[in-house]
Amino acid sequence: MEKVLVTNRGELAGYVVIQDLGIVSASISPSRFFTKDIIAGIRQWFGKEMKEYTQMIEKARETVLERMIKIADEKGANAIVNIRFMGTGVSAMSAEMMGYGTAVIVELKNKQKESYF
Repeated sequence: MEKVLVTNRGELAGYVVIQDLGIVSASISPSRFFTKDIIAGIRQWFGKEMKEYTQMIEKARETVLERMIKIADEKGANAIVNIRFMGTGVSAMSAEMMGYGTAVIVELKNKQKESYF
């Protein structure tokens, strides 16, 4: 797999989009764990950060990004622009993290054309 550049901006500094390959998206619905719910509930009661949920959300976002990069690579893209993430509660015991962006082929703006003369 070639390195796929990612950004939440519409363009990559120093690059120009030469082809748009369409939307890439991925999602995950990690289930919450009973003992973590209890610990998080105690933290919430005292107004503390619920680290258990923060870690779950961070891991879900990483997984979604990895999946999006794999899909973009399979399409032949070398970058994803306009990446967005959304999270929502699906049920009392799970949440969903979704990501989407546009798979593109980019090249360096100042790419020198090889000349044989």
